[in-house]
Amino acid sequence: MQAIIELDAVDRRLLRALQANGRMTYDQLAAEVQLSASAALRRVKRLEEAGVIAGYVAVVPPERVGLSLTAFINVRLEKHTESHKRNPIDLFKGAVQAWPEVVECVALTGEMDYLLRVVVEDMGHYSRFIMDTLLKHPSVEDCKTSFVMDRVKSASAVPV
Repeated sequence: MQAIIELDAVDRRLLRALQANGRMTYDQLAAEVQLSASAALRRVKRLEEAGVIAGYVAVVPPERVGLSLTAFINVRLEKHTESHKRNPIDLFKGAVQAWPEVVECVALTGEMDYLLRVVVEDMGHYSRFIMDTLLKHPSVEDCKTSFVMDRVKSASAVPV
């Protein structure tokens, strides 16, 4: 685990501004956080090098590109025993990386092991993903799905 970086008020203003608009120029950013452009650039580079800023992306609403169905899938893996020659957790983690429908995968406490956020075109695409991919994976024991009916809040920004 990486160390937590100490952020001052200016760092937090920089991060809030970049989370709102990652394409703004350094001149615009500097004006917004009341720094010179060179000072803003130095601070942003320091935050990038420290891993506080991990990258920059375009936010694409799935519905705008034909991915109209979002599902959250709780996955339970087979239990690992000493007799296994493979580790079901490692196999599953590796497989998830190759499944384009899975846009997020988190490990959970409780009854299920993982929660997947999946975006697909429609119910047919979902069915094919479940039947031909997820349930055919040798580590998967069970899954339960909830479908998104309405997106009430969706944010990529974190509260800094």
